[in-house]
Amino acid sequence: MRLEEETGGGARGATDWRENLIGTDEGLKRLLDETRRVAVLGMKTERQSYQPAFYVPQYLVAAGLEVVPVPVYYPEVTEILGLKVYRKLAEVPGPLDMVNVFRRSEDIPPHLEDILAARPKSVWFQSGIRNDGVAEQLARAGIKVVQDLCLMVEHRALARRA
Repeated sequence: MRLEEETGGGARGATDWRENLIGTDEGLKRLLDETRRVAVLGMKTERQSYQPAFYVPQYLVAAGLEVVPVPVYYPEVTEILGLKVYRKLAEVPGPLDMVNVFRRSEDIPPHLEDILAARPKSVWFQSGIRNDGVAEQLARAGIKVVQDLCLMVEHRALARRA
């Protein structure tokens, strides 16, 4: 009974939100097939072109996805890759298929409210980034979540298998 209370009431409730935690190749493929517009939280600028938080979104643009830069730093920057910068996810006009997160695991919780306000279909925490508490809250809100995987690596691998 205690487990049911903690998981939101019964095994079915627990199973439902856990289905939003994506980790299989099939789940990743389906998620990427549905993704066209990606906001990149924590995106770096051209000056940091050697860092994944720049070259992963650069790859996504080259792969034909629409990328929306949402840097955390660089207040003077208004464009990255020639794309308009937004300071909050909730300020991005129109629907978002995905939020790609480049923030340290411990720095994610302050962004939870903004992510939820933006209502993306999915949130992808990059390689080395994992926050099970935030992932659960997002999954319970009906948002698909991927943790600790590189979006560029997975996109390339799944494109090769297609």
